[in-house]
Amino acid sequence: MTQPLAVDFDRAPFLVIWEVTRACALACVHCRADAIARRDPRELTTPEAFALIDQLQAFAPARPLFVLTGGDPMRRPDLAAIVRYAHDAGLTVALTPSGTAAATHARLAELKAAGLSRIAVSLDGPDPETHDAFRRVRGSYANTMKIIDSALALDLPLQINTTVSRMTLPHLDAMAARVAEWPLALWAAFFLVKTGRGAALDQVSPEECEGVLHRLYDLSQSVPFGIKTTEAPQFQRVIWQRDQAGGGTGRGGAATGRRPLRAPRSVGDGKGFVFIDHVGEICPSGFLPVRCGNVRTDSLATVYRTHGVFTRLRDPDALGGKCGRCRFREICGGSRSRAYAATGAITASDPLCVYQPGPTVEPLVEPEALSTSSR
Repeated sequence: MTQPLAVDFDRAPFLVIWEVTRACALACVHCRADAIARRDPRELTTPEAFALIDQLQAFAPARPLFVLTGGDPMRRPDLAAIVRYAHDAGLTVALTPSGTAAATHARLAELKAAGLSRIAVSLDGPDPETHDAFRRVRGSYANTMKIIDSALALDLPLQINTTVSRMTLPHLDAMAARVAEWPLALWAAFFLVKTGRGAALDQVSPEECEGVLHRLYDLSQSVPFGIKTTEAPQFQRVIWQRDQAGGGTGRGGAATGRRPLRAPRSVGDGKGFVFIDHVGEICPSGFLPVRCGNVRTDSLATVYRTHGVFTRLRDPDALGGKCGRCRFREICGGSRSRAYAATGAITASDPLCVYQPGPTVEPLVEPEALSTSSR
């Protein structure tokens, strides 16, 4: 897979994620989208999907990674046409299907032929009982295993996404052993943000979060795949601290020298990342549903580059509380989604971080000192 150009995050995102539909057959307890049973008639049409892809050319020479998510993207009958159009436009296209029977081997083969570059599936328990309890649909684990088997048979690069919450924390070590059974490109740990259906769930404590991040760092030193976090950018701090203390590699894939597809620096809500929902609304991320425009009427590039919400999210000096004093505010900056969910302020401190900076603003640790990424 071709590595993207280095990106100036003030000019272009590293990741563009489009929620192609909000329809999904699952009822997952953590669902950010609060997914619905049927497709919304207001969804972007096929021509509007092509127009969205055309808009990404405005970010040239950068070529953002283009991720199709949901809901369940497999519910769109024009999915292969969308993948083909994006691939022909020169984009690297990834897909996050739900663990349902809709993701058949034949359909995945069609998508690979259309130009799909990676598939990312969610696995939130090491066995059927734990995973299906989280997904609230019996058989989701079995369907997820079928998707994984198909991806491997098709030689389609595979990513596993796992939610870290109080409910899944007891199974995290077993999950680490489970994902190590496959030739992954990446294992992504999604730290729960209390939004959507996830608002009713319990997050891990700051101390538990810190422990998980150190376990992920330890694992990253020996596994042949990348490890990243979503909504736990303090992983960057842990990497920096551990590398300084012990000379670790600071990245997954250390055992074999494989390099997963990664950002050249830390990626966060609105900082190297932009999200478009199923009706075209532009947001800093799916976990930070602050609407800043709509691709039907607004330029995606202009919104990303100039909207006040996005520019504040990319300004480490705009952060408040301890995040604003922290020396890691550029390479971490805290989860803006979690701060917003907890306080209603996008620049508030991330309540999941244990690090305590001094009483005055500390000098920055520069992003170039790191060799991994998180979101």
